[in-house]
Amino acid sequence: MIVRGAVLREMGLPSPYAVSRPLRIEEVELAPPGPGELLVRIRAAGLCHSDLSVIDSSRPRVMPMLLGHEATGEVIRSEAAGFSPGDTVGFAFVPACGTCGPCAEGRAALCEPGAAANTAGTLLSGQRRLTTITPSGERRPATAPSGDRGPTTAPVGSLDLHHHLGVSGFADHAVVSARSAVKIDPELPPEIAALFGCAVMTGVGAVVNTARLQAGQSAVVFGLGGVGLSALLGAALVGAHPLVAVDVVPEKLQLALALGATHAIDARSNDVVEEVRAASAGGAHYAFETVGNAAVLAQAYAATRRGGTTVTVGLPHPSQTLSIPAVSLVAEERTLKGSYLGSAVPSRDIPRYIALYRAGRLPVDRLLSATVGLDDLNEAFDTLAAGTAIRQVLVL
Repeated sequence: MIVRGAVLREMGLPSPYAVSRPLRIEEVELAPPGPGELLVRIRAAGLCHSDLSVIDSSRPRVMPMLLGHEATGEVIRSEAAGFSPGDTVGFAFVPACGTCGPCAEGRAALCEPGAAANTAGTLLSGQRRLTTITPSGERRPATAPSGDRGPTTAPVGSLDLHHHLGVSGFADHAVVSARSAVKIDPELPPEIAALFGCAVMTGVGAVVNTARLQAGQSAVVFGLGGVGLSALLGAALVGAHPLVAVDVVPEKLQLALALGATHAIDARSNDVVEEVRAASAGGAHYAFETVGNAAVLAQAYAATRRGGTTVTVGLPHPSQTLSIPAVSLVAEERTLKGSYLGSAVPSRDIPRYIALYRAGRLPVDRLLSATVGLDDLNEAFDTLAAGTAIRQVLVL
């Protein structure tokens, strides 16, 4: 079938994106789903820093690629057990095979075949289902063996398109592995439902799964984008106190206070670490870094108390390195942990977080900044890059 979607053919084009237009809205051919796969009509897809980091090349990916990984939609055709046409699904950006070592240990976010497929820009099967239609109308089946990385850039007329994190949700339809999909409440507004697949699952999961934060323990969140504010919502949910929010945007700090933060600190302060330590009586039990910047992670580590835990969620450029006093890990019994996909089991956590939203205990709707259309994506990523939006959502 022919679908309309946002294709990135070259990373690193300069901003403003309203001028350089890195995302091209193209008609592409979408092949039918194979065994274990679903054809989904996309209803909504969130704009995430993980998409922006591919556009600006800070998170290199194989090119060309149809972007979008935080999405929801309706199953149109199923070639997988457990799913039927009409089901509403949300997506996880790591397809979990269910049988590798990490999956067998309940660590779906670390699925080895899923990570390999995401790196290669394929579905879990190792196949691609997206094909560029050339100006002459030529096309061919879009398949590739698992592990094929392809070129880093490609001209219009290249026939194979890569999938973004197994989803490619910036399109009106997508073919995905059923291992990327979770059935969800069909009554949930699509622009809200989309947020649970990345922002909410990653941020709340970092608090409840990775850190296992307890009521009465102090917490600080560095960075108040969609993931950071989700982490703050999760910390408020479990009863963290005090709960400190750190960012450079005054409006985000005000929202954090409305969502349960007890203190809001402007990161442009000359001594932000000392301000956090003062607000948390000597340092936080748990610090969450969601920016994807090694310097901010160093601040988060410094703001954590003796015996405390620093959890990093952001994805910095692979060239960034972190320097910390090595002796502090032993002499102060510090812990530094990574959290990917919120250490989640998506089939368990997405419905659970939606139920908490429905009960009024996880006000995810407060994260929604605006809805946009396909033709508005380049301008919307300018807004995201400027830091003035929390979560914009593409509605189809």
